[in-house]
Amino acid sequence: MKKRPILAITMGDPSGVGAEITVKTLSKPEYYEMARPLVIGDAERIRQSLKFVNQPLEVNIIKDVKDAKFTFGTIDVLHLNINGASEVPYGQVNAIAGKASVSYIFKGIELAKNREVDAVVTGPIHKEAMHLAGFTQYPGHTEIFADKTNTKDYAMMLATDGYYVIHVSTHCSLRQACDKATKERVKTVIDLAHDMIQTYQVPNPVIAVAGLNPHSGEGGAFGTEEIEHIIPAIEEAKAEGKEVIGPIPPDSLFVRAMKGQFQVMIVMYHDQGHIPVKVINFDDGVNVTLGLPIIRTSVDHGTAFGKAGKGTASPASMEAAFKLAAEMALKKYYR
Repeated sequence: MKKRPILAITMGDPSGVGAEITVKTLSKPEYYEMARPLVIGDAERIRQSLKFVNQPLEVNIIKDVKDAKFTFGTIDVLHLNINGASEVPYGQVNAIAGKASVSYIFKGIELAKNREVDAVVTGPIHKEAMHLAGFTQYPGHTEIFADKTNTKDYAMMLATDGYYVIHVSTHCSLRQACDKATKERVKTVIDLAHDMIQTYQVPNPVIAVAGLNPHSGEGGAFGTEEIEHIIPAIEEAKAEGKEVIGPIPPDSLFVRAMKGQFQVMIVMYHDQGHIPVKVINFDDGVNVTLGLPIIRTSVDHGTAFGKAGKGTASPASMEAAFKLAAEMALKKYYR
């Protein structure tokens, strides 16, 4: 019998497209063939989103994972009763929606830590709404997962079309990003990349590290970060037996990847990775948090307030995040 991991989908901000793209994904039988999904969110918001699909779906409200049916045609919803969550207006920043979205995340992490679910797939949240609700200590999703799992060393990875792009830094100013490209941090991210390759059986084990500066510094002419930090981190990783190359000039990194030289890349800051990934595949990118003791994948887009409640949102990134979470769970827990 085919093994189907249990996936918890957090609905995301109720004012955004999270409920819609979740329902659209779960309206297709293939997702029940690859996994056993349940939704953590607001049951009424999910029910309201059924009008966006041409399927006679039902909502099954559950209080515990063991109550789920995991059957196509029925969407199992672990309903969290956040007062007003189903009535918040679409397309607007709202503190109630922010509170609800964080509550869904907390529950997903709890279930994954207890191995009641095999992975968490997160829908989009709105950072301003989250902060209005009082969760100002968190810049975003990733930091919540790190905090609630007591994870010190973690990194954001974007996955699309067989490429795995891991970031040394993400949500900070470009000036701060330069300061974060230290030998210690680059080496940590190389280690996280190596662990990911081993755990999830990436076919090409080579880790390609980008430079920070134009032409990777041109021997110090355009900056010394490569000489002082990036190259020493690479050499230390090589001494441990890891297959690492670089620093590769950023403007040729993805060209070489597309020629098949490597799949796994380490980039130094947010836009160095995000721009090429979104050029390669804007719709189907998946955000993965490496370093956690649990599996977490996410859509690679925001709440899309302009489309919320209209039925026009694409579920492509949610579908891709679902598929990748199922694949990762099978390789980590079921092999």
